[in-house]
Amino acid sequence: MSAGRAADATEVACPSADATIGVVTASLARSVQAVPHSRIRELAEIALRMDGVLRLYFGESNQPTPEFIKQASIRAMDAGFTFYTENAGLLSLREEIAAYYERMQCVRLDPRREIVVTASGVQALNVSIRCALDPRDEALILTPAWPNGASIVAMCNARAIAVPQPLRGDRYEIDWKALEAAVTERTRLLIYTSPSNPLGWTATEEDQDRLLDFTRRHGLWLLADEVYDRLWYEGKTLGAPVPSILRKATRDDAVIVIQSFSKTYCMTGWRLGYLIARADLAAKATQLNEFVVSHATGFTQKAGETALRDGEPEILRTLQRLKENRDFCMDALSRMPRLTIPKPEGAFYLFPRVRGLKDSFEFCKRLLLETKLGLAPGVAFGAGGEGSIRICYAADKLTLEQAMGRLRRFLQQGTRF
Repeated sequence: MSAGRAADATEVACPSADATIGVVTASLARSVQAVPHSRIRELAEIALRMDGVLRLYFGESNQPTPEFIKQASIRAMDAGFTFYTENAGLLSLREEIAAYYERMQCVRLDPRREIVVTASGVQALNVSIRCALDPRDEALILTPAWPNGASIVAMCNARAIAVPQPLRGDRYEIDWKALEAAVTERTRLLIYTSPSNPLGWTATEEDQDRLLDFTRRHGLWLLADEVYDRLWYEGKTLGAPVPSILRKATRDDAVIVIQSFSKTYCMTGWRLGYLIARADLAAKATQLNEFVVSHATGFTQKAGETALRDGEPEILRTLQRLKENRDFCMDALSRMPRLTIPKPEGAFYLFPRVRGLKDSFEFCKRLLLETKLGLAPGVAFGAGGEGSIRICYAADKLTLEQAMGRLRRFLQQGTRF
């Protein structure tokens, strides 16, 4: 038999198209069909096909990860941290997190029972919400808010109930009457973010006391997304963290704190986060890690240890730069027509309202196509967000100067939306 003939003998016959006739097509799960598309990603997909876009729609700095963190990762790979780790993460990282919280928040944590390392803050949010909700349960979410929380609730076959935070004067507040009115027999969870993405709002001590009292009275889990806690401008000294809800909670409280290395240490692409919770939820979240992602990469976790231990000088430099950026943008925006700009207390976002704006997505799309400035539409952040736009001011000064100029010229055209 020739060589060519031997090759022919290994060919596999393909079934004809007629073989599918009469087969019932399976459909997607209703829970995932209920998850809305990200309006930010929708704009980003357009922007990625364009040149010269100022990309201020994503929540990340355009500064690279500090060199000392990158070098720690390289050393960890060289040392062999390329294998599986514990589902809860390296104990050495959990111990470093516990030491960090005792140092920065005066809170003592048990690294073996109350801390779970995850592959990003969003994964910490995912496993936490799955631990708190059954199908058809309800979660209250203070909005406008980063949309991933509500989408994860939907993925759990549960229902997200938006409770808008009204703007009263120059500050957003919690609407306590609306919060009480939203509770039903199926409510199991309350989610809030402090400092807030997109508002920059930060919960006061009184807010924290009332949130704890509210969830205790109603028997709810309280989930605090605190990933921006080091990006705060209102402390006694620049660099002081926002006081964590953990300062007020007891070990018996049904409290979950979500954390991430992404924002504080410019590590968005590294996908490293963690959760802190009551021991029973932390144990179950550890188990769920196995079925979601197993664990964060070992060398990334070692880099996280270095960030926590040696990162304070870099955090202070970052805060000084962000505060200057915030103040520059606030001043520029205050000179533009149609805008109302609440002053953010933390994070790195501005959320100006545009007077008369009815369709923030169309506004941002037109702005992108006509000026190559990419901003996030307020509607992407749920109830209460429509009529606003989100500006991420974590970019370099030149980018922000160009962005403010493009936005000013666009608003001066007087285009109706």
